[in-house]
Amino acid sequence: MQIWVGLGNPGPRYALHRHNVGFMAVDVIADMHGFGTVQTKFQGWAQEGRIGNEKVLLLKPATFMNESGRSVGEALRFYKLGTDALTVFHDELDLAPFKVKVKQGGGHAGHNGLRSIDQHCGADFRRVRLGIGHPGHKDRVTGHVLGNYAKDEQDDLIAMLGALGAEAEWLGKGDDVRFMNDVALRMQG
Repeated sequence: MQIWVGLGNPGPRYALHRHNVGFMAVDVIADMHGFGTVQTKFQGWAQEGRIGNEKVLLLKPATFMNESGRSVGEALRFYKLGTDALTVFHDELDLAPFKVKVKQGGGHAGHNGLRSIDQHCGADFRRVRLGIGHPGHKDRVTGHVLGNYAKDEQDDLIAMLGALGAEAEWLGKGDDVRFMNDVALRMQG
């Protein structure tokens, strides 16, 4: 069993924010891989299914970003899993828009969702970093992160989310390099 967490804030007013791209990613993966119905559990929304041969629980914490670790920790404890079974999809300021990188462990770089998961579960988990780009000045970060994707970004967003879903099997198998390469190739096409 693997637990894949998409980070975001609950509620319709946040739905298209760059900060919610983790929610968008797990929603697309669930749709593309025929996951079961959404259940309210672990202080969030969970769906079970398979990606290739791997059993995966997709989780969207409903705790708001700053408390994501409470939800993630509850799911890990329920299944008696460690952070080696955890993958977190999140927005990344330090990557160009729509670039996708996978990283094992590391710091939280000021990301409140990652900080909360680090505090509740430890830092050694796999991160799927979804680039949103940096607005250029630190005073503009909050507005950028909590802003909606622009109309001219919609096609790239859809392409990136589709590529994540299409190549998710590589992530399930633990082949992060193949996943990143194949996502990048789909984005070029």
